[in-house]
Amino acid sequence: MSLSRLVTALLPGALVAVTFAQNGTTHTDALPAQQQKIQPVPMKNVLYGAAYYHEYEPYERLDKDVAMMKDAGLTVVRLGESTWSLWEPEDGKFEYEWMDRVVDAMGKAGIKVIMGTPTYSIPTWMYREHPEILARPLGGAEVGYGMRQNMDTDSPVFRSYAQRLIQHMVQHYKDNPNVIGWQIDNETSSYGASNHDVFNGFVNHLKQKFGTTDNLNKAWFLNYWGQDVNGWENMPTRDNATSTSYKLEWSRWGQMRVKNYLDWQAALVRQYRGPGQFVTHDFGGSMRRDVNEFEVAKALDIVANNPYHGTQDHMDGQSQAEQGDYSRSLKHTNYLVTETNAQTTDWSSAHQFPPFDGQLRLDVYTHLSSGANMVEYWHWASIHAGQETYWKGVLSHDLEPNRAYAEVSRTAHELDKIGPHLVNLKITNDVAMLYSVDSANALDFMPFALEPSAQWSYGKPLATYSTVVHQLHKAFYDANVGMDFIFPEDADFSQYKLVVIPPLYIAEDALLIKLAGYVKGGGHVLMAFKSGFANENSAVRWVMAPGPLREAAGFSYQEFSNLEKPLPLKDDPLKAGEENKAMYWAEFLKLEHAQPIAFYDHPFFGRWPAIVRNEYGNGTLTYEGTFLSDSLQHKVVLDVIKNANIQLLSQHDLPAKVREKDGVNELGKQVHYYLNYSSDPQAFNYGHAAGVNLLSGKPTAPSQSIALEPWDLAIIEEQ
Repeated sequence: MSLSRLVTALLPGALVAVTFAQNGTTHTDALPAQQQKIQPVPMKNVLYGAAYYHEYEPYERLDKDVAMMKDAGLTVVRLGESTWSLWEPEDGKFEYEWMDRVVDAMGKAGIKVIMGTPTYSIPTWMYREHPEILARPLGGAEVGYGMRQNMDTDSPVFRSYAQRLIQHMVQHYKDNPNVIGWQIDNETSSYGASNHDVFNGFVNHLKQKFGTTDNLNKAWFLNYWGQDVNGWENMPTRDNATSTSYKLEWSRWGQMRVKNYLDWQAALVRQYRGPGQFVTHDFGGSMRRDVNEFEVAKALDIVANNPYHGTQDHMDGQSQAEQGDYSRSLKHTNYLVTETNAQTTDWSSAHQFPPFDGQLRLDVYTHLSSGANMVEYWHWASIHAGQETYWKGVLSHDLEPNRAYAEVSRTAHELDKIGPHLVNLKITNDVAMLYSVDSANALDFMPFALEPSAQWSYGKPLATYSTVVHQLHKAFYDANVGMDFIFPEDADFSQYKLVVIPPLYIAEDALLIKLAGYVKGGGHVLMAFKSGFANENSAVRWVMAPGPLREAAGFSYQEFSNLEKPLPLKDDPLKAGEENKAMYWAEFLKLEHAQPIAFYDHPFFGRWPAIVRNEYGNGTLTYEGTFLSDSLQHKVVLDVIKNANIQLLSQHDLPAKVREKDGVNELGKQVHYYLNYSSDPQAFNYGHAAGVNLLSGKPTAPSQSIALEPWDLAIIEEQ
């Protein structure tokens, strides 16, 4: 079908129309303000269910599946997002009967439906007719059909097909009371696309941002190696770029493309959806390098995420908490878990680690304790062939009730009773982590810790920006101190007592000045190495490090060194024992106003402090000029928590494997989760006001002993 026929084939009266510029880029007409408004998503109980694919089943069993779900107590399923080829088996031929059967059966069983737009996996007929839709990788290697998420989402042809499909689907189900929401696309990213239209769009973006190539050359220091761009027509592609500024801006362009695409889908769904149907998108795990989740979330009614995690002895709840804290922080409200572990996960059969008894149930309450309003498994029934054969669902390949099904059923029936006490949990924290996707990308371009290799070649990274993020979050998690995430775009940090900052390698002066003002006004900061080093264009500042932070930090430095082997800190000042180690990187901090906390124990490096703290105005800034061992980082975090006058929940002597999570429920009552992440029984004394254990219904008095079985929990609602 020709491009002109594709456009005219769109439903008449479309408010969101694809238009085609001469350079091949696409954009959408703006929606009226009343349609752009993001509505809250009221929920009266926790939603609990699974993704369901009747189309994957080896034989007809819809009635049996629905009966099993109803008996188990499931309340929601996600449908439809993976099979464009069934929705539109031929170009322009739409079929709904196969899905209508499923939606109707779920409705009769009282199970709600979240419908997904199936745009992340194009059908073979589309590829055959338009192979140019496939995403061109950097370098221009040959691409072929066979993998999902393999298309250029900026392609006008792809957008036309996708728009037509979405309009048909949403109009078909807009008045169906069983369909409560729409998931747009699935785990969207930039897919590494560098097609001609993507590059043209990037050049247009540069024109708007920099105005002239002279401005671009100066901002990116392109006279280095004579790479000046004299005229936009001479702009080289990203394929072989060595400029760190180019690489950083290209990564931003990828994020902008993702946002534009999801904004476009959200607007389409809003135009045609029925009353009360929400719009969400499921992030494929948070903090992806080519997705700016903070910006994408603005177009969503509610955020969703797919947090997978370790099982058996590797389940400690921390990764779920980190993903949950991040998801909750994107809109400062509750969120959905659209996928998480059921049994085993893997694209091979080499990592099959089914959960221990109790871990499926504990995982659900782990997500709820971070503010989730829904937990869905991927997926209901294990698939019998294909790439995800061993990414098992609630049912195994025999499709019969099993150990996982029994535990899911137990959990569902609990939630039916106590869910109204848990849904819409409001969580307030004194601590926030400042997350910078720009810094994450820029440090990937210039790593600070690599395996030994030839000097001009890259070894495997030993630590990255993400390593520091995870390490810092885990240190606070282990201390039972809750955490939010904040972003450089946030206007104000003052609601937090303590802001934790992984290496803020990329930052505008304004952000650093804002952080200095936060400290001066009484805030406390824990900041990692390499912060303040480069500006927003990934150019090293031409003033002494740490640039605009110098006065607030109370030090400066001109030199730094990689560390070939770990260095101890002199006299083990933080009592870390055998783990009293710094590694990978050391900045030669010259004290101006700051006070040293720890020095390196080394004949050369020992003249410089590794960790310092500066009092500035009414607050403090604690700075780590090196990468710390996990144990040493934990000690620093405890010291910073005390310095910021933040109360430790563990003051009532919780066992090491028990985590406490707190919030306020819809009834205005304090709720305290106690979660045992171990195969051993645990006991402790309850440290809050009198309440009721929601799971047992028994009263709980202050200082009363609480016993937890392995992989078990208690939820106390104060009275």
